[in-house]
Amino acid sequence: MVKEFEDYFTELQADMVSICLEYLDDKANMVYIYCSYEEGLISSDFFYKINGKVLERHKLNDAIDEEDNEREISYNVSIERQRGVIKIINKNIEEIIHLCKKYNREMPSEMKLIYNVDTNKLKANYKYDLVYSDDPIKTADDISYEWFEKVQEEI
Repeated sequence: MVKEFEDYFTELQADMVSICLEYLDDKANMVYIYCSYEEGLISSDFFYKINGKVLERHKLNDAIDEEDNEREISYNVSIERQRGVIKIINKNIEEIIHLCKKYNREMPSEMKLIYNVDTNKLKANYKYDLVYSDDPIKTADDISYEWFEKVQEEI
């Protein structure tokens, strides 16, 4: 079977999910990945839902419950590990850019990936218009954080 554009695109998204799961030893309920590509700039971020709490990647230890605490379980949220995950996600975004060029497809300016660990389902939302580049104040980080806050409010 010959691989098509969608196969490669899906593989790259799955790789993003995989590295985010590896970051916290597969213990999340939901994984949220933000990818942005505007005006030649690549940006990404990720956060999680664990034990009913929506948490930024550096605050995962706030999700540890009493039982985990007694077993002295904690997450390694070092800057080095966070940078490693971001580096891999950004590399995947670069590969998606090249893939879109190769297959003459439009590159999304924004991808929001939501992976449900319990159901093994990935939901993806794409935008193709500029999201922040034409805003005098906002950056990709602002948009990502707004999404984080919105998810937090919904939970």
